[in-house]
Amino acid sequence: MRGSGYDAIVVGARCAGSPTAMLLARRGYRVLVVDRATFPSDTVSTHLVHPPGVAALRRWGLLDALVSTGCPPIHTYAFDFGPLVLSGGPGTTAEPEAYAPRRTVLDKMLLDAAVAAGAEVREGFTVSEVLFEEGRVVGVRGREPNGPTVTERARLVIGADGLHSSVARAVGARRYHEHPRLMCGYYSYYSGLEMDGVFLAHSRPHRAFGAWPTHDGLTLVGGCWPFAEFDEVRKDIEGHYLGNFELAPAWAQRIRAARRESRVVGAALPNFFREPFGPGWVLVGDAGYCKDFFTAQGISDAFLSAELCADAVDGALSGRQPFDAAMAGYQRLRDGHARPVYEFTVQISGLEPATPEFEELLAGIEGNQPAMDAFAQVNAGVISMGQFVSDWSVSRTG
Repeated sequence: MRGSGYDAIVVGARCAGSPTAMLLARRGYRVLVVDRATFPSDTVSTHLVHPPGVAALRRWGLLDALVSTGCPPIHTYAFDFGPLVLSGGPGTTAEPEAYAPRRTVLDKMLLDAAVAAGAEVREGFTVSEVLFEEGRVVGVRGREPNGPTVTERARLVIGADGLHSSVARAVGARRYHEHPRLMCGYYSYYSGLEMDGVFLAHSRPHRAFGAWPTHDGLTLVGGCWPFAEFDEVRKDIEGHYLGNFELAPAWAQRIRAARRESRVVGAALPNFFREPFGPGWVLVGDAGYCKDFFTAQGISDAFLSAELCADAVDGALSGRQPFDAAMAGYQRLRDGHARPVYEFTVQISGLEPATPEFEELLAGIEGNQPAMDAFAQVNAGVISMGQFVSDWSVSRTG
C-alpha cells in the first residue's frame, strides 16, 4: 500500500499533529500533514509549556530552537491567595523551567520540524470528507484554496484537529469521563509589565487572574470566571476583565501602569475523553482529550500524547503488534497520564473557595521552600495533588 498512498495522513498541524507527524517521519514513514490554517498563525491558547512539555522539546532536539527565538524562561510559579503567597519552582533539577511561547512561533517551529523530518505538508487544506471503505477509514478528500478537490489515501488517518475534530465527528468517536464547561476565561497582551521569569496567579473566591511572560517583551494577562457567569461576562468583557484586577490592589496598580497591546480574547471549554482509535483512524491531542484551560496543560499534554501515539502507530504499521492491541496500549497510557491532572483540573476549575482543610494545608507550607516547590509542581503537572497532600500534610509541616 505504500506505493499507492501514505502510511499516515495527519489532519491538524499544531501542537499534537506536527509532533506526531515528525516522530513518524523520523521513523521512515510516509506522512502527509494537512491543516486549513496557514503558518505562522495564531490561535487561542494559554501558551504555557510546563516542564514536562519542555522535556519533550529537549528529547526531540527542538528546545534550543525555541530558546533561540527569545522566549523567556519561567523559573517560578507564584500563587497569591490574598492572605498568603506561595512561590516555588515548577520543575525538577533536570528540567527546572517552563516557557510560554506565542503560538505564531511555536506552531511554525513544530511544523518546520515535521517537514525537516520528511513529512509532506499542505497548508490551507480543508478536509471536506473522511473516506470509508467497508467500515474502515482509508483516507480524506479536500482541497487547497482555489485548487481542485483531491482524494488522498493512507493506511491510517490521524485526527489532530482539536476540540471540534472533523475526524472524530466523522468516525463517531465515543466520549467518556465527561464534565460540562466549568469556567470561562479571557486574556490579552501587555507591554511594560516585566515578570522577571515569574508565572503569577491570583486566586479569589469565584475569580482568578494571572500573568506570565511571552515573546517580544509581552506578558499574557488573563482572567477567569465560573461558567455560570459566562453570559453576563460576554455582555461587558472589557469591564469584567479589568474589574477582576481590582481584587488585588497592588496588581491593579501594575496593570494601570502597563500598556495593553491587543484585544481581549477567550473561550470556555468542555471536559471529556474520546475513544482514540478505530478501524483506520486515531485521535491525538485535544481531538482525543480536552479539558478546561485553567491548569494550562493543553500543550504539554499534546506533546506527550503525540509521543505515545507515534510509538503505538509505529508498533501497528510495522507489524510488531496488531493494530487494536497497539492502540489499546496507547489509550491506556494516555489516560493513565492524563486522568490525575484531568480530575485536578475539573476539581479547581469551578473557582470555588478552598475548603478549610486545604487552606490550613496551604498556610502550613508558606515559607517552606520544598513544600512550595511541590505545590508549584502540582500545577505544572510534575506531581499529582494526591502526592502533594500526602507528602505535605499539616502534621508534617506543622
